Amino acid sequence: MQWSEVLNDSSLQNLPYKIELNEYGQIVMSPASNKHGLLQAEIAFFLRNNRQGKVLTECSIETGKSVKVADVAWGSIAFFQRNGLDTPYQQAPEICVEIISPTNYQPEIKEKISLYLDKGAQEVWVCSENGEIAIYNKTGKTADSVFFEHLPNKFEI
Repeated sequence: MQWSEVLNDSSLQNLPYKIELNEYGQIVMSPASNKHGLLQAEIAFFLRNNRQGKVLTECSIETGKSVKVADVAWGSIAFFQRNGLDTPYQQAPEICVEIISPTNYQPEIKEKISLYLDKGAQEVWVCSENGEIAIYNKTGKTADSVFFEHLPNKFEI
């Protein structure tokens, strides 16, 4: 399947799942929980209120292994001038955030970090189920964000 087919398929609308495509064009669905939604909202709110640019939730990005969907993403004004609202983005916004769900497994998260960084993300934040943030860049895990001097190490739920 192509991403445009997923978007146009009425049977896939309004599902309580996050939908992505794997490298074989197969649909991968992850169930959403209220805890996941709350963390997503808290992170989006923080990004929107503390950095000029735009925030997206459920940001689709064409990667080397088909379309992946970052739970939250932040893009600079320059990013949006270059990319508009293309769906999916061919380039990742500067910050991509993955919120761990019970259905995620570590190799999948590591792969998404790599895929987003390969597509141009400068940072990938991984939020644990209890709200703790780990930051990754091209050199690996890092203690600090280049975008935020005072990034909380945990988002309260």
